[in-house]
Amino acid sequence: VQLQASGGGLVQAGGSLRLSCAASGRIFRLNDMGWYRQAPGKQRELVAGITSGGQTNYADSVKGRFTISRDNAKNTMYLQMNSLKPEDTAVYYCKADGRRFLGDARQEYWGQGTLVTVSS
Repeated sequence: VQLQASGGGLVQAGGSLRLSCAASGRIFRLNDMGWYRQAPGKQRELVAGITSGGQTNYADSVKGRFTISRDNAKNTMYLQMNSLKPEDTAVYYCKADGRRFLGDARQEYWGQGTLVTVSS
């Protein structure tokens, strides 16, 4: 399973961006998926997660501003980011738990990251 994150860029504070994470390769099932971010000098942190059934959870710092969603038919996950703040600046990574085929062990897969920079 390969994950390709895209949609990052430079935006002014208060602006919006939409990140996408497309899964490809041999996929039997994708279970939980999520977005993480890592700012310079900081540890990677969970931003938002979503189950295969659509249940979501968010970091307190992004609640009310970010929305995670997924299209299971397209094996794609999204993160709509509104009211962006300079402290949202980070490399954003997507992660998926899944199986490549029936009987495969459940594994974690990570995308390569996409940089989001929010200017003040």
